[in-house]
Amino acid sequence: MYPDKEDHALAEKDRRPDVSLPALGFVGTLRWAWTQLTSMRTALFLLLLLAVAAVPGSLFPQRPANPAVVTQYIRNNPEAGPVLDWFQLFDVYSSVWFSAIYLLLFISLIGCVIPRAMVHARAVRSKPPRTPRRLSRMPVYGTLAIPGGDVTAGSAVTDAAAMLKKRGYRVDVRDEDGKTPSVGAERGFTKELGNLIFHVSLIGVLVSVAAGGLFGYRGQKILVEGDTFVNTLVGYDSFNPGTNFSDNQLEPYSVTLDNFDVRFDRQLTHYGQPIDFTATMTTKAGPDAEPEEQILKVNAPLTIGGTSVYLVGNGYAPVVTVRDGDGNIAYQGPVVSIPQDGLFTSLVVIKVPDAQPDQLGFVGFFLPTAAVDENGVSFSRDPDPFLPQLNLNSYYGDLGLDDGEPKNVYVLDTEELTELNSRNSDDGGIVLDAGETQELPDGKGSITFDGLRRYVALDITHDPAQVGALVFSSLALAGLSASLFIGRRRAWVRAGTHDDGRVMVEYGLLARGEDHRLAGEGGALDKLFRERWLADTAPTDEHGDMETSSARSSRQPHGKDN
Repeated sequence: MYPDKEDHALAEKDRRPDVSLPALGFVGTLRWAWTQLTSMRTALFLLLLLAVAAVPGSLFPQRPANPAVVTQYIRNNPEAGPVLDWFQLFDVYSSVWFSAIYLLLFISLIGCVIPRAMVHARAVRSKPPRTPRRLSRMPVYGTLAIPGGDVTAGSAVTDAAAMLKKRGYRVDVRDEDGKTPSVGAERGFTKELGNLIFHVSLIGVLVSVAAGGLFGYRGQKILVEGDTFVNTLVGYDSFNPGTNFSDNQLEPYSVTLDNFDVRFDRQLTHYGQPIDFTATMTTKAGPDAEPEEQILKVNAPLTIGGTSVYLVGNGYAPVVTVRDGDGNIAYQGPVVSIPQDGLFTSLVVIKVPDAQPDQLGFVGFFLPTAAVDENGVSFSRDPDPFLPQLNLNSYYGDLGLDDGEPKNVYVLDTEELTELNSRNSDDGGIVLDAGETQELPDGKGSITFDGLRRYVALDITHDPAQVGALVFSSLALAGLSASLFIGRRRAWVRAGTHDDGRVMVEYGLLARGEDHRLAGEGGALDKLFRERWLADTAPTDEHGDMETSSARSSRQPHGKDN
């Protein structure tokens, strides 16, 4: 006998061999990893992680949308920019880490849905559960006493089954010819079906988004009044194709901007604010198609050739003619200006690489309604072109366009150029009203402000999966609504014959999970039973037998008798 418990424990340890857990092995490890990946908890975590991973896409400029802005961002942030680019924060939605989360979520959802669908299919084919021996333990329980007559225990159960079936229950009558026949009923399978539809629809949305990224494309085009855009690669100002894009996806349609009308508010409280933008366009679905007039507005895209054309911007395009030092026309046409404020004070850059003997460049601003303040500074009074004016500085030299290096058309690098006119020079800057011409110093040529046109900025997108994304999103919403608002319920009705000839009926209801409408369902069934059998009332006997009173429906805690 051991002197104390500690010695006894040591002796027991000496007699028993050490317990070791079996190794999982390679196959076991893979099975464990698959189980973890396909759990609902992992799927929800990956869905949340995907939402968080998309946040940098709204914080940093994205290269597919605007590569010039990304380049400028990196140039302005020489230390942080390259680090952010290494982490692919300028290409979030095509990055390795975002794609990994996307694919893991896709696999996890499939792994969740398939087993649950199989379980649901078996549940739908199975019979309702057997009738509990003590229905009084159900959360909602009631009894009825049917006076003697044509109603028997079997017919009462058959009637109850018919009434439950009309209310959408799946019924199974048991022991119909026995002493205590019963019926088991179950409803609410649509709840689980809605849950499955929701998850399958999420997979459909993921597939649609992936298909759109693979086979879609997006481009931008600035179109001046009177000009025509043809849907070819060379016709776009910028173009972002999908991974599997091919040239034959471009339908050869054309769009001509006939007129662009802008209405501004003239009320004192909102003076100058735009009210309406209307672009009148002539479209042709193909080279041999008949022209068709269509209207393009903000939030009312134009659909043609499998693409959606959106109106995303507008401005003024002053028409200028530039003659070089030899007197030849080196440039003639509209120049797109970039609005800088709500009054359409706009940045203007003109590059004339064909001028002789020296290339010419102009930079300045356009004023729709020119005015001068008390300090002699020009500004625009109104967004409408009541008094259009060009204010420019001019330069000559090498514009850097001949070496093949891409340049921003809206930026003029003046470091390597020689100044001709500017506000700070003796010759002063160039100030042109519509129809005026100004000669450049040193016989370098001249510039004429011929007139004014408007332009629109178009965003053209082709997404072959957008219909699928809409359908699956709608199905996901419908499935989620079904899983939230439809209750899974079970009901049982049992009947028996009392010694005095009355038919005693008891019923119980049980919900899967919390269902605050279960008591209401019990009341509805009680009403149906009473109307069908005209039940009388009588008290419950002292032994707890079936009540002979009117039907009652009450909530009782599980595990307690009546």
